[in-house]
Amino acid sequence: MTTRAKLTVYSALATALATLCLLPLVTSGGWYLHACLLVALSAAAGAGLRRLPLPRWLVPAGQLLVLVYALMLGFAGSAMTAGVLPGPRALDAVGTLLDRGLQDIQEYAIPAPATPGLRLILVGSVALVAVVVDAVAVTFRKAALAGLPLLALYSVGTGLADKDSRAWLWFLFAAFGYLLLLLAEGQDRLSRWGRVFHGGARGESGGRLSHNGHRIGSLALATALVLPLFLGQWELDLFGNRTGNGTGTGGSGSGVTTLDPLVTLAAKLSRPSGEEMLTYTMSGDNAGSTYLRTGALDEFDGTEWKLSPKDVTGNPRALPTPEGLAPTVTADPVATAFTVTDRMDSGWLPMPYPATEADPPGSWKYEGSTRTLIGDGKQTTRGLRYEVTSLDVRPTAAQLRTAGQVPEAIAKRYLTLPGDFPQAVATIATDVTRGRTTGYDKAVALQTWFTRTGGFTYSTDVGNGTGNDAILTFLENKKGFCVHYASTMAAMARALGIPARVALGFTPGQGLGGKSFKVTDREYHAWPELYFQGTGWLRFEPTPTRGSTPDYSDPVAAPSTAPTQQPTSAAPSAGAVPSASASSSCDSRQRQLGDCADQEKAALKAQGQRSWWLSWQALAMLAGGLALIALLIAPMVWRAWVRRRRLGTAGRRRPGADPRTDLTDQQVLAAWEELVDSAWDLGIPPDDSRTPRSAARRIAEAGELDAAATAAAGRVALATERVLYAPAGRGAPALAPDVRTAREGLLASARRAGRARALLLPPSSARLWWRATDRVDDARDAVRGRLSRAGAALTGPFRRARARLRGGRNGSTDRPE
Repeated sequence: MTTRAKLTVYSALATALATLCLLPLVTSGGWYLHACLLVALSAAAGAGLRRLPLPRWLVPAGQLLVLVYALMLGFAGSAMTAGVLPGPRALDAVGTLLDRGLQDIQEYAIPAPATPGLRLILVGSVALVAVVVDAVAVTFRKAALAGLPLLALYSVGTGLADKDSRAWLWFLFAAFGYLLLLLAEGQDRLSRWGRVFHGGARGESGGRLSHNGHRIGSLALATALVLPLFLGQWELDLFGNRTGNGTGTGGSGSGVTTLDPLVTLAAKLSRPSGEEMLTYTMSGDNAGSTYLRTGALDEFDGTEWKLSPKDVTGNPRALPTPEGLAPTVTADPVATAFTVTDRMDSGWLPMPYPATEADPPGSWKYEGSTRTLIGDGKQTTRGLRYEVTSLDVRPTAAQLRTAGQVPEAIAKRYLTLPGDFPQAVATIATDVTRGRTTGYDKAVALQTWFTRTGGFTYSTDVGNGTGNDAILTFLENKKGFCVHYASTMAAMARALGIPARVALGFTPGQGLGGKSFKVTDREYHAWPELYFQGTGWLRFEPTPTRGSTPDYSDPVAAPSTAPTQQPTSAAPSAGAVPSASASSSCDSRQRQLGDCADQEKAALKAQGQRSWWLSWQALAMLAGGLALIALLIAPMVWRAWVRRRRLGTAGRRRPGADPRTDLTDQQVLAAWEELVDSAWDLGIPPDDSRTPRSAARRIAEAGELDAAATAAAGRVALATERVLYAPAGRGAPALAPDVRTAREGLLASARRAGRARALLLPPSSARLWWRATDRVDDARDAVRGRLSRAGAALTGPFRRARARLRGGRNGSTDRPE
């Protein structure tokens, strides 16, 4: 196999191996084989185009055209003219499918169902990377730079599938493919340095260089896999992996700081994996609507919401009475038992709010203003089991409307806005709450505007800022995720004179039966907490299609202990475009949480959309791929069959024949042909101008045969000369062992590349082409002869009649008068 062919194969293999990291993104892996077929098609197209006298830049352009056609055939075949010809309808169909895929990316969580739009995006992206890798590594001979598109592909896959437990395996596959690519290029460069580096017959120098390269590559790969196990993780937030010593390690008065938790939350919301964070069992009637809170951000400086510097104390176990809660408000105690998995390594303890008693194992500190427990030093929640007692606070609308004056300490801390806070935001808040006279009614008006009447839509495909500019952009575009809704409503509430902060944690988990629930990384959430004297801090839910609205936020609802388990139903905005690939019976929240896979399949089946594998275009493409593979291996299979037939004939004895003269002339010639073709496959082409003995000497010299192999080739040549020049009737001993001995000698002296070429692409397979063309010529001559005879048979009577008429006319003219 030539170096360029090897680079082509390895570049396709490297792309296919790097693509494995995208498998966790969707629930079905059927698209991967489709992508691999297009990668192989790209490699084959590039190999064919490079054989033509074209500028190098035209090769990737041609590959792109081939792949665009293949994508149109696979995804929009029904819109193509006659099913195979591209046209405007096919382009429109692909564009529509691409738009649906982009919508599905916004709607579905990871792993998402393999909708046609998502399959098109995945397969098309992999095909594009395959073209880039092939162009860089093979067409322009820069294999090292081909690692950049492979790295981009790997980074996207592992970045979206955050904390995938198989990430190390995807890295191993991707790195192995890249090392193969570098190995092929290194061998090519080594071969150009000359014989001093190539080595002699044993390849001393070249062998040492090759083995050293293998060792370095293996050592680098092993180091990349093992080194992260000994490195610390450096992150600190209210949810995930703890890093550094963000909490104080002293006693009373120790400080607590944090990195930007909203940025971390936004990153987690944009690429949820569905991994289980914790499970809990809760008493009480509102278990299905209780949020789990990890902390709260109380300071807004116009750039971001953040946690102001706090003092922490030792965990008192029995926590102080909740701030601002009057004994006249219904507040029933609730017990909750938690079990945290190893996936959640947080320094902040998830608890229902307000917690009244918590004593988790380990070393924990208490922060009083936000009522949170923070790990001391390296203490985290990983694998923790603990119990928490909290209060289920259920105020009535009347109690909230008659809330007392906000204490000065609360107002000073939680009504502060930056000096450059946009007046436009305050004006919008005033307009939305116009006609409301109480803080409670204004809070409900804001929540209703965000979730129902304001035309807002949920989307993670936006920036994650929470400052003044981000709030203005969010209010203008009316599109964002929970971070935007929570931070904007909290800021607007402060502008209206309602103390507010941004809480972080989890929405209610997924039911496991009874009052047990499972929380995954899909339940990460942010929401505003507003303060009302007499009830304390209460949560509101402004994010449409996420979480659940508390009973007290509905001003016309009677007080009830029944849980509010249904999510908010936001009216769709005028500009919202429903996903054509989503089931109509699956609401937006279910789609966002990734719970629509079964309904999606049923909807697609009901609409009559067929799977990619059932389309005749796909079957035709698969058949074409199999035919291409069969064409590529045909020379190898044919050569093995011919060798077996020739040597079997040359080794068989006729019944009753003399063992010393047991071969016919045809059997001897078959053995000679096999010897000549074996040498041809290993780089010694036949020379028909030589006698058999002269040809055998040439094969022995060029192939560097040893004495035994040279003698074996000589015996075959001598037997052939006897057949060609001696009188008929003389036989020869069985020649198959001699042919095998000579061929083994040729293989032993050949290089590895030569042996591979002799196996996969034997030059002697040209005889198959010659025979095919000869048969075509014979068939064409036979057809011509038959057509000529048939024509003569059809026109014969007319010619004879014409001749008779002509003869009759001539006879009447010559007759004497």
